[in-house]
Amino acid sequence: QVQLVESGGGLVQAGGSLRLSCAASGRTISSYVMGWFRQAPGKEREFVATITWSGGSTYYADSVKGRFTISRDNAKNTVYLQMNSLKPEDTSVYYCAAAQQWSMRAQGYDFWGQGTQVTVSS
Repeated sequence: QVQLVESGGGLVQAGGSLRLSCAASGRTISSYVMGWFRQAPGKEREFVATITWSGGSTYYADSVKGRFTISRDNAKNTVYLQMNSLKPEDTSVYYCAAAQQWSMRAQGYDFWGQGTQVTVSS
């Protein structure tokens, strides 16, 4: 079992940047595909980005492609989400998740963090 803790959220103006971190403990994340999801009030949790076990491949939702970058440091047991050119519609709680099999669906992930709030003001 792996425990995940997100950090780095906050309030930022439109056009600004934030870097989210997800620190894992309990097991090494090298055994897992890692993903970021987000959920706004009244909406379903949606896929943001995912990265394969060694970091060789990344995938993004169309809404964040070209603005967000997912990366991982297996030696530090940490996953990152660099968010640039933020928009008000990016406002959500952002969750880090771990999966044993590659997936872009929330149902495919086995372990979740508690989430970190990102608020983008216009």
